[in-house]
Amino acid sequence: MATRRPTQNQTKKALPSGQPSNRNFLIPNSFQFSIERTPTVGFFGSIINVPGMTLGVTNQTNYLKTVSRPGEILDFSDLELTFFVDENLQNYLEIDKWMRGLGFPESLEQIYNLQDEGMGTVGLDVYSDATLVINNNQQEPAFNVKFKDMFPYYLSPLEFNSQVGDVEYLQARVGFKYLIYNITPGGGSCC
Repeated sequence: MATRRPTQNQTKKALPSGQPSNRNFLIPNSFQFSIERTPTVGFFGSIINVPGMTLGVTNQTNYLKTVSRPGEILDFSDLELTFFVDENLQNYLEIDKWMRGLGFPESLEQIYNLQDEGMGTVGLDVYSDATLVINNNQQEPAFNVKFKDMFPYYLSPLEFNSQVGDVEYLQARVGFKYLIYNITPGGGSCC
């Protein structure tokens, strides 16, 4: 485990008072999401998560018991987005085309076309960056969550049902893998 000794200035920091300066809660329905490669998918987004993470743990054994110690590798959960499908299937087909380009089930031309349209910067140019802007309770940008080099690995089926009585708008779910994400405070818009 990589550690560093604290400097004298670090050891003399004031203790926190324990009282928060802002007592407002974050609201879950005020966000904007933008994916560089697929602009309409984020626009219709209805549910998104800021992925969790897990720190690896190593076990140190001694003659009394095993003691858990922090590891050095973080495992990030997947980014999942639920979005309303537009009437022309434009947003659904953006993800469909991206995934078909990655998997090229019919011909190599599919991945070549994906690379030609790419906006990423790594390897085969099949990745995309994305930004989630989380607003505060005054609808002002409070945090930016930037995802680096992501790609879709799951797209849910579209389920049509003639037995539905009331109008229920069709939604789809997409799962993304990514290199890393970072949360930064402050304003700025993505969309």
